[in-house]
Amino acid sequence: MNMRRLVVLLLAAGAAGVIALMVRGFFGGGAKQAEATLRPAPQVMTEVLVAAARLEPGQPLSSAQVRWQEWPSKGVDPGLILKSSGLSAAAAVEGTVVRSPMVEGEPVTFTKIVKSQATGFMAATIAPGMRAVSIPVSVASLAGGFILPNDRIDLICTVTTENPKGAVSRMVLKNVRVLAIDQASDAKNQKAVSDVKTATLELTPRQAEMVQMAQAMGTLSLALRSLGDNEAVAANAKPDSNGDDQETTAVSVIRYGMGRRTSSGGQ
Repeated sequence: MNMRRLVVLLLAAGAAGVIALMVRGFFGGGAKQAEATLRPAPQVMTEVLVAAARLEPGQPLSSAQVRWQEWPSKGVDPGLILKSSGLSAAAAVEGTVVRSPMVEGEPVTFTKIVKSQATGFMAATIAPGMRAVSIPVSVASLAGGFILPNDRIDLICTVTTENPKGAVSRMVLKNVRVLAIDQASDAKNQKAVSDVKTATLELTPRQAEMVQMAQAMGTLSLALRSLGDNEAVAANAKPDSNGDDQETTAVSVIRYGMGRRTSSGGQ
């Protein structure tokens, strides 16, 4: 074999090797370079108290309506209720009502609930659109002291007449919720019956006007309703266009011995 042929063969072999390496690199051949990956650090979680269902303002809270749920520790606000504080769910919500609406899974904060003896508790217990109106009462007008907060009552007005001399009683309102007796908003904190001086009722604005008028006319008494009556009324109640309970009735205004009936519906 002459020298020229040998050189040609070597050049051809070298060219074939170069082409083979280029093809291998084009199709992803060769050893892969090691890639450095950084795993995120595990997130620290804290158990906080959250709403177990939708909560509305004025709704009394119980342990069944809240639950503990894991929450990122970095997002824990000072106002949240933490399980690490040693406070149980029942103890955290005991004697509280909802002040602001909460959706399911939303953390319960001290700004969204209020204790029964705290400022703003009464405003939080009143249903939207209702008013709290206090009236003077006596032991006799409270069904002997058996009427307690959250009971339902009928309100009666008794007017003394001069000509002819006597008295007339009329039903002013029906199925009214008692918010408080004096400053006690639950039966546990109820004072002795002999000390009771006022009862606070939950009324619509129109009912509040009727009560003030009836109070100026005569003596108001509270008649306790049975639980069975309350359930039946709640099932059949049909509020009017202004949101007032249609079970309100009329007041008889006695002037100079003549009677005039005034409806709580403003008629």
